[in-house]
Order: sequence, then C-alpha cells, then structure tokens
Amino acid sequence: MALKAEIISIGSELVSGQNLDTNAPWLSRALGELGVAVAYHSTIGDDMDDHVAAFLAAAERADLVLTTGGLGPTQDDLVREGLARAAGVGLREDPESLAAIAALFARRNRPMADRNRVQAMLPEGAEALPNPIGTAPGVWITIGRAAFASMPGVPNEMKLMFAEQVVPRLRRRHRVERVIVHRKIALFGRGESDIEAEALDLTARGHVPEVGITASDATISFRIRGEGLTAEAAWAQTEETAEQIRGRFGPLVLGEGAVDVADALVGQLARTGATIATAESCTGGLCASMITAVPGVSTYYLGGVVSYSNRAKVDMLGVPAELIQAHGAVSPEVAAAMAAGARERFGSDVAISATGVAGPGGGSPEKPVGLVYLGLATADGVETRRVEIGPEQPRDIIQRRSAKQALDWARVALLARPDGGASR
Repeated sequence: MALKAEIISIGSELVSGQNLDTNAPWLSRALGELGVAVAYHSTIGDDMDDHVAAFLAAAERADLVLTTGGLGPTQDDLVREGLARAAGVGLREDPESLAAIAALFARRNRPMADRNRVQAMLPEGAEALPNPIGTAPGVWITIGRAAFASMPGVPNEMKLMFAEQVVPRLRRRHRVERVIVHRKIALFGRGESDIEAEALDLTARGHVPEVGITASDATISFRIRGEGLTAEAAWAQTEETAEQIRGRFGPLVLGEGAVDVADALVGQLARTGATIATAESCTGGLCASMITAVPGVSTYYLGGVVSYSNRAKVDMLGVPAELIQAHGAVSPEVAAAMAAGARERFGSDVAISATGVAGPGGGSPEKPVGLVYLGLATADGVETRRVEIGPEQPRDIIQRRSAKQALDWARVALLARPDGGASR
C-alpha cells in the first residue's frame, strides 16, 4: 500500500504572508520522485496548541509527516516540545547533538550561547537527524501510525537533511521501494486544447506511463511520469511516449526539461552558426532580454534596438517616415522595415521585429489593443505576421506573448538550415 504523506510548514511569518513557503513545494516534488503521494499541506503559526493539534491530526491521517521550521533556539521555536506533547512523552538532552552544535560554533570561531542548548533537546524515544551545516538537528519520531521527520526551515539545511537522513531511513524501513522520474517536453505555437486533441491516447487515464499536459505563458508542456525499481528502469518506461510526442508535434517541440522559447532559439543559433538582431517597439526590449538571459548567446546575438517612438524607428532603423505616415507605426509595412533595418545595421543573418498596441489604451476599431505585427528578415527576404493576443489581456501578457512568438518564428525558420549553414 502506497504511503500517504503530509507536509507541515511552521512559522508565523508564513501564515501572515510575510515570507513565501518554498520548502513545501520542493518536498512535494522530492516525495513524488520516491513514489510517495502527498495528500495534505498544512501551515501553522508559532502557537503551541496549534502545533499539538496539527501533529495529532497528521498522525491520524498520514503515514509520513514532514515538518519544516520551528527548530531554532528562540522561544517561538516550539516543534520539539510540540512533538513531545503530541507523543505524550518528555524531553531529554541528546549529548551527541549538543556536541555537534558546540563543534559547529567552534569551527566558526564563535561562542555558543547557552540558549542553543535547547536545540539538543529531543522527545523521549526520538532520533536526532544530524545537521552538518546548521545548529538545528532534526527529529525523527513515531506518533500514532505516522513517522515524523522534523527539519529546519532554512532551505539548504532542509534539503541536505532530507537527502542524507530522511530518504535513507525510508528506504531502510522499506517505506519506499520505487524510483519515479518526471520528464517535461515543452512545445510552443499552438493552444493547449489543440495539442491535447492530438494526444488524447497519451493523456488518457490509465496510460502507462502517466502523461499530463499543462500550459504556462503560452508554452505547453507534456509531463511524463515513469516508475521502476531503478532510475534506469523508470526512465526506460518513458522513452516510447517521449518519442511519440516528438514525432507527432515536430517543429512545435522546443526541447526537454526547463526549456522555453528563448533557450530553443539559442540552441538553433548555436547549431546553425547563425546570428540574430532585434528591433522592438511594443515589446520594449523583451525579445532582447529573453535572448540574453540564455548563457552562451553572446556569439550569436549581435544587438538590438528599442525603437519605441516613431523618430527612433526612422533614425535608428532607417524606417522611412512616409511609410509610418501612410500606414501607421502598427502595420505590417513598418514591421517589415524594422526587421530589415535591424538586419542591415547589425549585419546579422536573421532579424526579428515587433510593433503593436500593448494597451491598456491606444487601441482603435481598426487596430485594437492586443494587435501586434511581427517581422522576420533573412537572406531570402522579409516576411510579416499579424498576431492578435486579445484586448482583454493585460499589457504584460501582450508583450510577453508577442516576444515569444517573434522568437519562436526565428527558431522555426532556422530549423530547416543544416548545421553550420548560416548564410547572408
């Protein structure tokens, strides 16, 4: 029978909204990789009654309870005593933990305050979870049906303790015997419902491996979950499905892992040896920002112009003033001239441009908020595209989606080129 887990995050700064809890999501993902289902997330403040109540409730409904925070030396760090009260036992000083705390202060050439001795206190019957990089040892204790692992709230201390102390205990007790891997394949260029319509056999309930689909900032991701007794076996279970996704969606596939449009574009620039420049109006430099956020792009990105005003379009990109007067700044003609001007001035193989109405004002019936024209200039000429993000979208969404569409257009244009095949 699979384990059911609960994660309890502790600290008044969390329940008040002053700090963001990043530990619980991390632990949920880590447990998921071990095949442990997380059924509950709880967050409690620095109150003893709330501690005891939360621990007792978790002990009744979960097999494994992970807590973070509340193990410091101050009076509002109540986890040790809360666990003891929930278990109906007293506290004892653990000599090994005390020695480890004292040794840490000695290594840092700092005196140990007497108050730090409280961190060596453990509930009777509990084990200490050593903490080699902090003063707060963790606590391993059984209450009711549940094994509790209480860890520090400092993220790097918590992560190390989980890996070095909690996971081995779970494996030794045969509480986890599976390895789970998660793969993410990112796509861009079509909507979530359209993509899923071509993958209903993969996302159907009961499919092995399990496949889910999510959307974030117009990037669509297939998430594949593989299981096995070893990491290799779990990975092998996902291979056929990953190949099916790549085969079905071809040019829409950006790549695997934490990859988005800019990463995939830079990958194509590196593969082909092509260079790129940008000319932006409504996106305000987002295309350039996304490209330059990718390490190693300096060889391929030659520069960009944020030509927000009409004068800048004329002076910096050579867009004819009469073209703007005749068609308006938001037009396919101006988008084409911007892209061509950027390619000529920077001497790049490829140039992209964006001009539009980002809102919330400035729209008209002919040119509503959310209308954007993109330009793509290559050695083969200049093309334009009309993009309608939607007048109901906020300004930042219109800007980001326009920028991503421009970058993706350049990426797809490079896909057909052979390796090292940049040409001017």
